[in-house]
Amino acid sequence: MKPEPHAPAAATFASVKEIDQQAKVRMDKTKSDLQQELTGIRTGRASIGLLDHVRVDYYGTLMPLNQLATLGVPDATLITVQPWDVSQIGAIEKAIRAADLGLNPANDGKIVRVPIPPLTEERRKELVKHLHHVLENHRVAARNIRRDANEHVKKLLKDKKISEDEDKRAHDEIQKMTDKAIQDIDQIGKGKEKEILEIK
Repeated sequence: MKPEPHAPAAATFASVKEIDQQAKVRMDKTKSDLQQELTGIRTGRASIGLLDHVRVDYYGTLMPLNQLATLGVPDATLITVQPWDVSQIGAIEKAIRAADLGLNPANDGKIVRVPIPPLTEERRKELVKHLHHVLENHRVAARNIRRDANEHVKKLLKDKKISEDEDKRAHDEIQKMTDKAIQDIDQIGKGKEKEILEIK
C-alpha cells in the first residue's frame, strides 16, 4: 500500500463536521485500497484480479496487462490471456513470469494460458503472513487518519471555535469511525484468509 497521505498541515477546518467528512473519505479510501491490493494476493482459485498488477513492456511503455489483452477464467484452475496484438504475446508471457506470482504461463502463438497450480501448505502460510502485513499497514493508515482528525479538532478547541463538550463528542465520534474502519479491515482480511486456506 502506498502510505496514506496526511491531510495537508495547512488545511484548516471551520467545523467538526468538515473534519468528520474528510476523515470518513480517507477511511473509505483506505478500505478500497485494501480491497484493490488483496485482489493481487493469490488464493487456490483462478481469478483475473491476480494479474491486476502485471505491467507489460509495450514498445517501451509499461502498460497494465488488461489494456493489452482480454482476460478470461474458463475454469477454477486456468486464466487465459488473449492479446489484441499477437506480436505482444512473448512480452505478455514474460511480464506474467516476472510478476513473481509463482505462475508458469505458456502460449500457443495466439493465446497465453496461465494454469493456477494448487497452493502448497508452505505457500499458503507465506501468503497469510503477507496478508497480515498488508492488513496491519491499512490499520496503521486508519489510526493516522484518526490522529490527524483529532489534531484538527484540538485546533478548533484551542481557537475557541468549539466548546469542550463539542471537543469530547468529536473525539468520541472519530474514535467510533476508526473502530469501525479497523473492524471492516479485519473482516475483509478474515474473508481473504479463508480463501487462501481453503483447500479445493
